[in-house]
Amino acid sequence: MKMPEVPSFPPFQNFDAGFHLLPEMAKRKQLEIQFIGEDEEGTSCTVTHSTVSASGRFLRNKRRVNARNTRQQGMLNSKQFSDCFEKIWKIFPDNQRASFTYLDCLWFSWYMDELFKEKVLVWISRKHIFTKKYVFVPILHWRHWNLLIFCNFDKPLQSKTQTTCMLLLDSMQMSGPRRLEPTIRKFLLDVYEAEKRPVTKQAISKIPLLIPKVPQQRNGEDCGRFVLYFISLFMESAPKNFSTTGGYPYFMKEDWFAPQDFDCFCKRFKLCSK
Repeated sequence: MKMPEVPSFPPFQNFDAGFHLLPEMAKRKQLEIQFIGEDEEGTSCTVTHSTVSASGRFLRNKRRVNARNTRQQGMLNSKQFSDCFEKIWKIFPDNQRASFTYLDCLWFSWYMDELFKEKVLVWISRKHIFTKKYVFVPILHWRHWNLLIFCNFDKPLQSKTQTTCMLLLDSMQMSGPRRLEPTIRKFLLDVYEAEKRPVTKQAISKIPLLIPKVPQQRNGEDCGRFVLYFISLFMESAPKNFSTTGGYPYFMKEDWFAPQDFDCFCKRFKLCSK
């Protein structure tokens, strides 16, 4: 792949395989980036060593630097997430996929970093995501995976024929998904501006951000697996005409799926935690 061109499907960037640098960064030979962050005690969980190749690409090798906090060891990393998403995406026929598009599983995280924000917005603008009825935006933040879905943005925000809204699916709602709302709305506004689409901050503020009470994970590791299962089931069941007039989509409930269904999904795609 050549940057700054936006990668073709599947566009997920493997965190371990690297991403392209901004031009001004290509002179640096080595960087260390703390990807997961710090735990409550300030213990660094994961550090990624990044080496810049001659082509201006990060070559990464992840390693654990401190084993005191092992609660997140069973979480999916971006490579596992991307590999599984690619398999899920290919299961669905072209005509069914036509209503959907998605962003790289790390783009939202990079957007939140001022160093990469502008470049990420350029990549997103070239995908023209709002030509599709549904847009999947995986979010990895605070060591937790969420799924943001833009619904009905393929029509004007003031459309009377369909409801434009955002769904935020969180398999651990006790983590407080509403904390992401200011960033999500700013992200949406920035994407509109990057695509040179007319919109106002006030219009963005009126778009409903809905948080359905979906099935919850049973441990501190399965959030990424739940996001992948949410994507799979949503693609399977999403209605052609989405409206919030009568509440959430009929299938999106606390008992959306049974624990054994989730376990079978993980076994099928070899996602079981060790």
